[in-house]
Amino acid sequence: MGESCGWPGSEPIYIDYHDIEWGMPEYDSRALWEKLILDGFQAGLSWITILKKRQNFREAFEGFDPDVIATWTEADVQRLLQNAGIIRHRGKIEATIGNARAWQVIEAREGFDRFLWKYLDGKPLVNHWTSMDQIPAETDLSRQISKDLKKEGFKFCGPTIVYAFMQAVGMVNDHLVGCPARDRCLAVPPSGAGQS
Repeated sequence: MGESCGWPGSEPIYIDYHDIEWGMPEYDSRALWEKLILDGFQAGLSWITILKKRQNFREAFEGFDPDVIATWTEADVQRLLQNAGIIRHRGKIEATIGNARAWQVIEAREGFDRFLWKYLDGKPLVNHWTSMDQIPAETDLSRQISKDLKKEGFKFCGPTIVYAFMQAVGMVNDHLVGCPARDRCLAVPPSGAGQS
């Protein structure tokens, strides 16, 4: 067994997230959208803050169903601003509603999963980092995806947020060489998502 990535530290919730979820290729359109939204809420905060509130977010945002959230109005924004279980940031809440509407357009046109995975022909980009300081905060690809998402109407999806999202959903495998979770992620067969 090799060395784990190290960034989860000793917090059990963070260790579980790293070992089971982070970097695992995700091909479900709704789940991809949820993770992108949560990464947007993370902007300016630590991921563990979001992780500890994730269940509250899921309840407040009705299971992150974009078709439900796309119908929300100012009354729903006000309701969420009163919810101490989530990050109460008007801009991020309003962006989530707008992002749900943008998701609907992409989903109807080609599928949100295909929209994202087409950049990689449906297969994760596997890096070979041996230390955390080698891992970039953003890349040319995350800048391109960020730009394209913004063109589609998405907000809170800058290149750093997009790269963190790509790592989280396994579009990029940034587990360090020797990390046991790396091989678990590599074992997931590619989906047809993104392939023509």
